[in-house]
Amino acid sequence: MSLRVIRTEHAPAAIGPYSQAIVAGGWLYVSGQLGLDPATGQLAAGGFAAQARQAVENLRHIIEAAGYRLADVVAVDAYLTDIAEFAAFNALYEGVFTAHKPARAVVEVKGLPRGALVEIKCTAYHTE
Repeated sequence: MSLRVIRTEHAPAAIGPYSQAIVAGGWLYVSGQLGLDPATGQLAAGGFAAQARQAVENLRHIIEAAGYRLADVVAVDAYLTDIAEFAAFNALYEGVFTAHKPARAVVEVKGLPRGALVEIKCTAYHTE
């Protein structure tokens, strides 16, 4: 099985020694995305909701750059610095995944890089 590195300018560059995503067979593993604006490299202004929306947009751009669709997502992991934002995250998630609901974990963490309020990663699958 060969590995294919995914890179798109429509999502923030990696802020460490990792790839935006890797395709292995029919699997796509997307690295955790913060709510960073790819144009400025800064966190989206407006708090949790704005950062969460931007993180999802970053995921979507990476997924599409790999030739996949949101409908191919099978699992999502989300890290929140405040679990009180769980309901807000659910509302966003429900609006993004309308046709199907991927498996999911949401956990509260003490902190995230760059002072972010949310980080989201996912795994997708489709036959190549």
